[in-house]
Amino acid sequence: MGKEKEAVIKYQMSVLKLACVTGFVAGVFGTLFGFFVHYFNFTEISPKVILTPFSGKWTASWLGFVITVVLYGLISIVVALLYYMALRKQKSLVWGALYGLLIFIIIFLVLYPIIPDVKWLFHYKFNTIATEFCFFLIYGLFIGYSISYEFEEQLNWSNVDQKQES
Repeated sequence: MGKEKEAVIKYQMSVLKLACVTGFVAGVFGTLFGFFVHYFNFTEISPKVILTPFSGKWTASWLGFVITVVLYGLISIVVALLYYMALRKQKSLVWGALYGLLIFIIIFLVLYPIIPDVKWLFHYKFNTIATEFCFFLIYGLFIGYSISYEFEEQLNWSNVDQKQES
């Protein structure tokens, strides 16, 4: 076995584990981006909307910020695992974008009545709609591309292994 192959096996992560890491990273960076665009008034929706069911001064402090980031990271793991189960074999970027669009539609047109402080999509200003739409598009692209790319990469490595063995 060559040194390159040994290094790949030693450091390679399964696609399922990578999906979890990708989801968490997407959630963390997405939340930080959400705080950024909310601070500069591109959107009316603060990421802290997830803390609405909780009360206390801690929700407005650094602890609320950290808990918000971690909660979105954990939720994004589930979102990434759903993509992994359903669409990991898709090679096109379009599938990730469509996945992000689907999440956007589910949140703002389907689930908005049960999510506190989230209104029906068309009750927001255009800036908020455009910002959230673009955010979910990029979010879906990141998750979709990362998972699909790694899936294809591992398929290619397994094909190389099969050719070398025969």
